[in-house]
Amino acid sequence: MTRAIETTDIISKHLPGVNRVSTDLLREGAPIEPDPPVSDWKPEARQYYEDGARIEAAFRNFIHRADAKQEEDSYEIFVCHANVIRYIVCRALQFPPEGWLRMSLNNGSITHLVIRPSGRVALRTLGDSGFMPPDKITRT
Repeated sequence: MTRAIETTDIISKHLPGVNRVSTDLLREGAPIEPDPPVSDWKPEARQYYEDGARIEAAFRNFIHRADAKQEEDSYEIFVCHANVIRYIVCRALQFPPEGWLRMSLNNGSITHLVIRPSGRVALRTLGDSGFMPPDKITRT
């Protein structure tokens, strides 16, 4: 989680007073066996069970609608890795989570997910990296 912590440090400098919380629930991992399978990435089956349960717990813990009594918008920033982001996006949009590997995200990109008090979900951006110079854009 070194890159995520470094990124959080940079973001925190620009958002003084914003509460910062660290959790292992958002650690990178293998959320669920992808369908269709991919040939170049094959974690052990036990990884899907261990990582998958943890990443699903992150989704259930952090992705929810605001209280209907809330009067102003609220924002939360999650700094984590692509597998977790892709899985959460699939789950939030009610897409089959097994399709998480069909999306490709650049390192350091921004994904913007909106959850309304009604439960309506909208994906505003997925993996936006247009703010970075082209020579700094990477994927791993």
